[in-house]
Amino acid sequence: MTSLDESRLSRRGFLAAGAGVLAAGAVVGGWTPAFAVPAGSSGSAGSLGSLGSTGPVAPLPTPPDFPDGIALFQQAYQNWSKEIVLDATWVCSPKSADDVVRLVNWAHDKGYKIRPRGAMHGWTPLTVENGANVEKVILADTMTHLNSITVNPGDPNTVTAGAGASLDAIVTELQKHDLGFANLPAPGVLSIAGALAVNAHGAALPAEGQSTLPGHTYGSLSNLVTELTAVEWNGSAYALKTYKRNDPEILPLLTNLGRCFLTSVTLQAGPNIRQRCQSFTDIPWQELFAAKGAKGRTFEKYVAESGGAEAIWYPFTDKPWMKVWTVSPTKPDSSNEVGSSGSLGSAGSLVGKPPQSREVNAPYNYIFSDNLPEPLTDMIGAINSGNPGIAPMFGPAMYEITKLGLAATNSSDIWGWSKDVQFYIKATTLRLTEGGGAVVTSRANIATVIHDFTQWFHGKIEEYRAKGEFPLNGPVEIRCCGLDQASEVLVPSAGAPTIAATRPRPDHQDWDVAIWLNVLGVPGTPGMFEFYREMEQWMRQHYNDDNATFRPEWSKGWAFGPNPYTDTDIVEKGMRATYMEGVSNVHNWDTARARYDEIDPHRIFTNSFMDRLLPKM
Repeated sequence: MTSLDESRLSRRGFLAAGAGVLAAGAVVGGWTPAFAVPAGSSGSAGSLGSLGSTGPVAPLPTPPDFPDGIALFQQAYQNWSKEIVLDATWVCSPKSADDVVRLVNWAHDKGYKIRPRGAMHGWTPLTVENGANVEKVILADTMTHLNSITVNPGDPNTVTAGAGASLDAIVTELQKHDLGFANLPAPGVLSIAGALAVNAHGAALPAEGQSTLPGHTYGSLSNLVTELTAVEWNGSAYALKTYKRNDPEILPLLTNLGRCFLTSVTLQAGPNIRQRCQSFTDIPWQELFAAKGAKGRTFEKYVAESGGAEAIWYPFTDKPWMKVWTVSPTKPDSSNEVGSSGSLGSAGSLVGKPPQSREVNAPYNYIFSDNLPEPLTDMIGAINSGNPGIAPMFGPAMYEITKLGLAATNSSDIWGWSKDVQFYIKATTLRLTEGGGAVVTSRANIATVIHDFTQWFHGKIEEYRAKGEFPLNGPVEIRCCGLDQASEVLVPSAGAPTIAATRPRPDHQDWDVAIWLNVLGVPGTPGMFEFYREMEQWMRQHYNDDNATFRPEWSKGWAFGPNPYTDTDIVEKGMRATYMEGVSNVHNWDTARARYDEIDPHRIFTNSFMDRLLPKM
């Protein structure tokens, strides 16, 4: 077994390891499934095999009379954590919105399902289920052709993007016009339609006293939508229909779980902003996650003074990796840092203090998290090989890599445009399973929510360790963002996304923040899903009163039973209850289901899991 001492890297060794990974040809912009075999070619899925395949793969029956001009091929499917893997699926690449309409009407005539496919950066079975029969399912690749981007200067400024345009590409184009988004998810590879489907969000709040610039939102990306076009049944056929934000019928589409097919979306944008991102690795978790009002370098104080904050707490370590984003129009000196008065400490007491913030002109600045050195990958291999007891060394090793990596790459204090300091996850980042969700509460409760959770989590992990069990081996991730406030929408609006985790509660107008609490683990770890179930049940019970409520993070793991998404009570009852409580009779879970049925009465845009989650009204 590798010891922690053996896993420690010098600064020079870290750089050499990182360079070796890059030289080996690490993917930078995305990833592709194992093979692509055009329909009607002499090759077959069976002759090429796929990642994870244990033998020849039988080719799927060819779809009859497939629409001309739309490329069709067989390809493997793999989600982000590699826990949903299908050796062969039918995939097509429509070139236009009209192609999508032809495709959907063909599917209606032939009895096929159509599932939009974006970056596949998700955990859930909302696209396809593991082990499902996909002979009559077509995955519609949106990212190859449906990726146009047009910036529309005006009042408000907007950007219109095809369903498959990536967030990275959208904000890159916006930046050419001095525009941007203030609140971005960490992975820029996400397609915009995929991001909206699962209510994608960032880790940003305004600092105390900071106003929101017109065009920006601190809620989810769904709250930026001003208009969208979807494929809808018109009574005799499927056709395109465009909705504006003031139309109540748009609200279930803003976060839709893939229960519809968007072809384009228009979003408002605000002035591009400069941000500073500081990393802290010297704060004990008991101090960082202290109770409300505590002295010291607390998560609560970072949010109050800077707004954007994210803690990554590796298991069996004492000090998390804390990232803090501060709006900084000009490049700051080190002395001009968060907490320079001493209340919040310095950004580099362990990682080396640069003379001033380092300006960055591109995203993905944490190479150490994207390209793991060999000692770390060896540990992951040991866990996958049936040695979960290595977890107490894996977490500290990850912490050491982070601390050394920040120093080696001079990344503990960076400054640049919002996209360049907020995007940091790409295809080479370690892929882990994730469970948790959002606690919706008031800003005044941030410290209490985080303190309660981290105390519970630490006690539970130690309880398992005392029994010689290690069901969790990945980090805890904690971040906050705002809710989808109507005041941040610059066009007439009918309201917030109906089934978004970031939807405000009319009966609790003081609730203005979503606190995202997630725990990660290496896929295949014994006891992991049981732990996630215990954690989910605790969160659903603990955060369920006049101070807070708990909602799922749609793209991550939830409804844990023997496996994720298998707790029938949560899938078929609990989710509905979550989106019926505290909302009007006009816009709730049932009205969203009815709207999806109206758009797609023939259930072309479903699978068996979605039929259980969103059954026909």
